[in-house]
Amino acid sequence: MFITGLGTAVPDKRYSQRECLDSLRASRHFRNLKAPSRVLLERVLGAGEGVQTRHLALESLDEAFELDPDVLYRRYFAHAPDLATRAARKALDDAGTTPGEIDALVISTCTGYLCPGLTSYVAERLGLRSDALLLDLVGQGCGAALPNLRTAEALLAAQRCGRVLSVCVEVCSAALYIDDDPGVLISACLFGDGAAAAVTAPSPKKDARSVRWTGAATVADPEARHTLRMEQRGGLLRNILSRTVPQAAAEHASALLADELQKRKLAMDDIRAWIWHAGGKTVLERLRALTGLGEDATRRSADVLGRFGNLSSPFVFFVLAETLRERAPGGWWWMSSFGAGFSCHGALLEVSAG
Repeated sequence: MFITGLGTAVPDKRYSQRECLDSLRASRHFRNLKAPSRVLLERVLGAGEGVQTRHLALESLDEAFELDPDVLYRRYFAHAPDLATRAARKALDDAGTTPGEIDALVISTCTGYLCPGLTSYVAERLGLRSDALLLDLVGQGCGAALPNLRTAEALLAAQRCGRVLSVCVEVCSAALYIDDDPGVLISACLFGDGAAAAVTAPSPKKDARSVRWTGAATVADPEARHTLRMEQRGGLLRNILSRTVPQAAAEHASALLADELQKRKLAMDDIRAWIWHAGGKTVLERLRALTGLGEDATRRSADVLGRFGNLSSPFVFFVLAETLRERAPGGWWWMSSFGAGFSCHGALLEVSAG
């Protein structure tokens, strides 16, 4: 399978962490928090924690404090189809592919729920054929991009499809709110909104750099499910984020990498570029400590984190697009995502010289 086109999209409004902190300080929600919670917010937003700006589907930051289930549902319904469609159109243009050539659309999300799913709305907006296969993958959290691509790979390998459009979209601002739970507060400080899409096909795009998906692996740890998941409380989606997540993510990601390199008879030095999901600054620090990699191996992930925050499932697509734009050296590239479950995924890409 080859990735022949990529596209990304974010809401128009961009906010700095300082703006978020100032708006929060002025709200009654901040005054109603316990002292340790206020200190935590001051520290995370004030220090940045690797995030400088985020794009949010909010006309003003005051909307972030409208904690009504109907308001949050309308935010997701208004923005998720739009962001997904914008990213998909860019991916189609990048691939030189028309909507009529797409045989399947696979969309991953965890920050909202629609029935019929997002694929119904996005397929309509794109003008896909009425017989295109539409698959909605829900509930895989930040790690969803790689399972999404594995689904595309299976459809292509079975020769059921000639081209598959894979999309990840998250409106995290429809699933964030403020209370005294530390995980909820940290989530509100780190997550941003966005979407990304990839066109996949059994052969590379002509006269362009080829990105070949050579296979992927997954490890799931249900015993750690409670550390990172979403729950519904009072009609609101709520992110459960344990303090153990950075270490667990780094341990699973480094172990999966080591296993795959051993199976492929490759060494760390054989990897020419790294596409990591960044749950936050601490995750990247723990990852480097366990793998022995230097800061350059996580530089692009840190850059995306700084400009967009933790985008959840679209994140690794953003990093891959950045890596291609920089014309990183060809050869083996490693892409890894992790999220709810607790699950971790990794894939080896073989990329031609730039």
